[in-house]
Amino acid sequence: MTKEREGELLMLGLSMLESWFPILSIVAMSYVGALHTYMYSLMVALVFFLAIMYQRKRFGELKNKAAYKDLLLTTFWITLIFTLIFVGMRYTTAGNMAVIVFLQVLFSYLYFNVLGHEKMEKMHLAGAVIMTLGALIILIPEDFALNKGDLLILASAAMAPIVNLYQKRAREHCSAETILGFRTLVGLPFVALMAYLFEPAVNLEAFISALPYIFLIATGVYVVSKIMWIEALNRIAITKLSAMLALLPVMTLFFAYLYLDEVPQIRQLAGIIPVLIGGYLITKPLKSAT
Repeated sequence: MTKEREGELLMLGLSMLESWFPILSIVAMSYVGALHTYMYSLMVALVFFLAIMYQRKRFGELKNKAAYKDLLLTTFWITLIFTLIFVGMRYTTAGNMAVIVFLQVLFSYLYFNVLGHEKMEKMHLAGAVIMTLGALIILIPEDFALNKGDLLILASAAMAPIVNLYQKRAREHCSAETILGFRTLVGLPFVALMAYLFEPAVNLEAFISALPYIFLIATGVYVVSKIMWIEALNRIAITKLSAMLALLPVMTLFFAYLYLDEVPQIRQLAGIIPVLIGGYLITKPLKSAT
C-alpha cells in the first residue's frame, strides 16, 4: 500500500469521527457551556496523550529544540481555532458548522496558490469562485443579518491552513503523539483561564450529565482523529487532504438529523452543493504538459 493510499484511508476514518464533533459538542455545551466543554475535553485527552507518549517512549522527542518553534505556533493557532469554534457553536447549527469548516479548502487555495503567486489555473479559479458563492448562500440569510456564530467559525476555517502548515513542519521533528500532547498540555491552562473568566462555574450534576459526551469528544475527536490527521498530513498534500473533508459536512448533516432532529434548511442544502463542487475543482490535479 502506498503512502498516499494510507493517507486517503486515514482521512476516510477521521471524517467519520469528526462528523460527530459538532453534534456531541452542542449536547455537552447545553450542560456545562462552550469553554468548559473545550477545557474538560482537553483534560481527558491529555491523560491519553501522556499515556501514549509514555508507552511509545516519546518524551525524549521533547529534547529536540528545533521542534519548539513549530510546536508553539501550532499550539497557539489550534487553541485559538477551537476556542472560536466552541464559542461559535453557541449561536449556529451543527450542519452550518461542518459546512463552514470545510471552507478551509478555499483558504488553503488562496494562501498557497493566490498569495503564494503560483499560476492560477482556470479550473482552480472557477472552483474558488463556486465555493465562495456556496459559502455566501449559507452565511447570508434572507434578512441579511449575519450570524455571529457562523462568522466565528468562518474565522477558524481561515486559520486552519496555517496550523496545518506548522503541524506538518513539526511532524518532521517529532511524532504525532508528541505534537498533540504538547499542544494539549500547553494550551489547556489558557483554555481553563478563559472558562473561569467568561463562564459560570459548573455544578456536579451538570458535569456528570455532560461527561459521556466530553469523553467521546476527547477520545474520538481529540485523540484518535487528530493522530490520524497528522499522520495523513505526513502522507498527502494539504490541499488534497482538505478536499477529502468534503465527506464531513455531508455526514454531519445526516447524523444531526438523526440525533438532534436538526432538519437541514433549504439554504444549507443549496449552499453545500457548490461548496463541495468548488472544493473538488480546486484540488483536482491538472495534467502536466509533456
